[in-house]
Amino acid sequence: MSTQGIRSVVAGSVLELVLDRPERKNAFTSAMYAKLTDELTQAAQRDDIGTVLLRGEGGNFSSGNDLKDFLEAPPSGLDAPVFHFLTALATFSKPLICAVEGFAVGIGTTLLLHADIVYAADNARFQLPFINLGLVPEGGSSLLLPRVAGTKAAHELLYFGEPFDALAALQYGLINQIIDPSQVVEHARQRAQVLAAKPRAAVQESKALLKKHQHEEVLKHMRVEGEAFIERLRSKETAQAIQAFFAKK
Repeated sequence: MSTQGIRSVVAGSVLELVLDRPERKNAFTSAMYAKLTDELTQAAQRDDIGTVLLRGEGGNFSSGNDLKDFLEAPPSGLDAPVFHFLTALATFSKPLICAVEGFAVGIGTTLLLHADIVYAADNARFQLPFINLGLVPEGGSSLLLPRVAGTKAAHELLYFGEPFDALAALQYGLINQIIDPSQVVEHARQRAQVLAAKPRAAVQESKALLKKHQHEEVLKHMRVEGEAFIERLRSKETAQAIQAFFAKK
């Protein structure tokens, strides 16, 4: 079933969530954030769901925020759908596996920092273009990226906002494995089923232990980032940068 750009399918004990706007390279809208928040919230409470798999339709993961949608209804506070989604993502109690193909831009990359396991096709292209748009990093990425990739690499990725490939993502620790594009989704599905079949309480408690020392810190940092992000959205500099983006496009 597909609604609001999100398709959800249950196979066994795995909930597969599909970003389903292939004509827009699965760019996120406010409605998609709201739908994903609902899906994750419900999945956390469902006894029949052991693992969630997140992927994109049409050969891409996500090209990031849909700037047209974003500009027409910009987040004006931390109660905006995008921030609810990020909170749901950061606090999700069950394993989350991502399968990445093609573009993974902006939040399409930062959300991977909250996934437990990420498989990427060798055609995946990642990018963190926040500063180029006059914005700041979001989703806790200014805290988590240095921890995962190292401080120097995080500075370079965020300062320049240049694309990088799957091999670089593997070296930075953003993904677990590089898979052939024709097999990445099926591989992620198989691994999700294997994980969902393991003792459920033990898996969830293990995830809680792995995240225990950073949980509150991440949520606090996301709030600080969110406030800065909203402030930058209102700036003349960001308006000019986004206008230049559309003009170039």
